[in-house]
Amino acid sequence: MLTYPDFDPIALSLGPVKIHWYGIMYLVAFAACWWLGRLRAKRPGSGWNADQISDVVFYGAIGTVLGGRIGYTLFYGMDGFLADPVSIFRVWEGGMSFHGGLLGVLVAMWLFARKTGKGFFEITDFIAPLVPPGIAAVRFANFINGELWGRVTDGPWGMVFPTGGPSPRHPSQLYEMFLEGILLFVIVWWFSAKPRPRMAVSGVFALGYGSFRFLVEFARQPDAHLGFVAFGWLTQGQLLSAPLVALGIVLLIVAYRATPGDDQSTEPKKSKKQKKSTA
Repeated sequence: MLTYPDFDPIALSLGPVKIHWYGIMYLVAFAACWWLGRLRAKRPGSGWNADQISDVVFYGAIGTVLGGRIGYTLFYGMDGFLADPVSIFRVWEGGMSFHGGLLGVLVAMWLFARKTGKGFFEITDFIAPLVPPGIAAVRFANFINGELWGRVTDGPWGMVFPTGGPSPRHPSQLYEMFLEGILLFVIVWWFSAKPRPRMAVSGVFALGYGSFRFLVEFARQPDAHLGFVAFGWLTQGQLLSAPLVALGIVLLIVAYRATPGDDQSTEPKKSKKQKKSTA
């Protein structure tokens, strides 16, 4: 059995102001997204510039926070919200839904597309490889907070979490950090390194995240107030992830069935015209 580190969720106290690791990890996530976006924008024919990267990260950050919090309320915590509506603002206590955050980001990208004239999937294909490192950072924050721990295990990798009772449990936050963050980043970044049909990169991200999350949920403890939502084994996380798997498959099929010669490249032809007009 492994020993759970004695983490303090508060990274720094400045009088009455307390800075939590949870919030810091979100800043790390957005900073990583911005830095990786700058790297991708430097690729020939990317069609992106530094100002657009800053703008899309700002839009994404707003979508993540609002969507994540609203999504958590709708998918997991409606009873708590009704009892204490102000709790929706206490993001440092946790209670952020990835699936809600994803929906929030998609809405934000739609608004960004309307503002810039870029295609919606041109944007999602561009940002998809930037997201997994942020997921890894937030999952590590879950581990620091000692929340979202796994089911009881007798394996040597089990840990006794402060809020998880006396039995050792799967450190499922670390499983998610590796699968949904590190491994997914390697896959999507590698896949996006070459020109792909429009929607293909977005499809790989959706398929990869949905599959990894569905798998990890077998080791993650279901939410106590929800339990298993169907069949005696299906969790809320799996219920929300299954559509992502299906969406990823559909996007890949549509992308690779596109008529040869169509403007489906992740490096849009219009970017060349834009360069000439601004030269």
